[in-house]
Amino acid sequence: MPSGTRAKLFVMMFLQYFVWGAWYVTMGTYLAETLGFQGQQIGLAYGTTGVAAMISPFFIGMIADRYFPTEKLLAVLHVGGGFVLLAVSTVTTFSAFYIVLLGYTLLYMPTLALTNALSFHQMKNPGKEFPSVRVLGTIGWIVAGLIVAFLELESTAVPMQIAAGGSVGLGLFCLALPHTPPKRIASRVRARDVLGLDALELFRDRSFAVFVVGSFLVSIPLQFYYAFANMFLNEIGMVNAAGKMTLGQMSEIGFMLVMPWFFIRLGVKRMLLVGMLAWAARYALFAFGNTGPLVWMLYSGILLHGICYDFFFVTGQIYVDRKAPVHLRAAAQGLIAFVTLGVGMLIGSWLSGLVVEGFSAAGGTHDWNTIWLVPALGAAGVLVLFAAFFRHKDSQGPATEDDAELTSVNG
Repeated sequence: MPSGTRAKLFVMMFLQYFVWGAWYVTMGTYLAETLGFQGQQIGLAYGTTGVAAMISPFFIGMIADRYFPTEKLLAVLHVGGGFVLLAVSTVTTFSAFYIVLLGYTLLYMPTLALTNALSFHQMKNPGKEFPSVRVLGTIGWIVAGLIVAFLELESTAVPMQIAAGGSVGLGLFCLALPHTPPKRIASRVRARDVLGLDALELFRDRSFAVFVVGSFLVSIPLQFYYAFANMFLNEIGMVNAAGKMTLGQMSEIGFMLVMPWFFIRLGVKRMLLVGMLAWAARYALFAFGNTGPLVWMLYSGILLHGICYDFFFVTGQIYVDRKAPVHLRAAAQGLIAFVTLGVGMLIGSWLSGLVVEGFSAAGGTHDWNTIWLVPALGAAGVLVLFAAFFRHKDSQGPATEDDAELTSVNG
């Protein structure tokens, strides 16, 4: 790949996740402290990404793959999304906020797959070339968090405005990206194609069915972290919470680099189990940690993000790629994304908001010990069931460099 093309992909991926990281991490704090939204309302707001993730396959399958060059479609989505996100930052009532934010996520979520697709199109060997591009996304997320923390903007609407500006800038930059024509000619679109329903035949394999159900169930308690961790850390008095949460993305980079070593020694099933265990442990650490003598528990919970994300999500993507026949791999990945990032996260957003609101006290404080024990027990329960019913032999050998191309979303 030419160095100029690589540099453009670096900038694209950096800004793609800078935009998301700028508003997503601290939105719960802003909604609670500044707008006075209740827990269930905050959960529903975070659930807009789940709704959008469920709809995105239709959009990509019916439009992006057939009618428009990827770089131009990205430009339209990001520029339009920037203006919509700017509007989100001015809304103060829940109903209006939810509707406008949903409009934004419907524009943003398809770009996650589109940026990956554009990158792959420019690469001769995605397995070797994509990781160095994708890691810029994680760095972009980290930089966004550090900026928001340094400027002490967590309880304001400014992070959304920063993200809006970044989105418009990214959209304009997309016009300079390499030309990436549609993959298919315009043709009749089947719902089963865009939803990946052809992959349902894989459910004949009990282990694959257990994997899908387990992935769906564990995605529900996961949303407690994404929606409420920053709000929790600020409420209990952690200084520079947003900046310290970027330690999680730093650990993600580190564990991504050593994943092949763990694959050789642990295999798929143990990797997935370790990932589930890490989620349960993270919530337990949050439940009993504090900003005093037990502050190490909070830091440990944050640093576990690398294991939580890499060992479960990335390992799961690799498992699906190995398990599915070549002609079903894309459909299988789409189905897993729909089940986890869509349905699972949507239910998790609603449930986490319900739990947080149920254990709120006068003055806007919360019983965080009890709140965090709910997802801890939930993740532990899924872990036990998964360990008992999931069967997999690593007969296809350890992970290879090509597996790295499957890291499609940020944690």
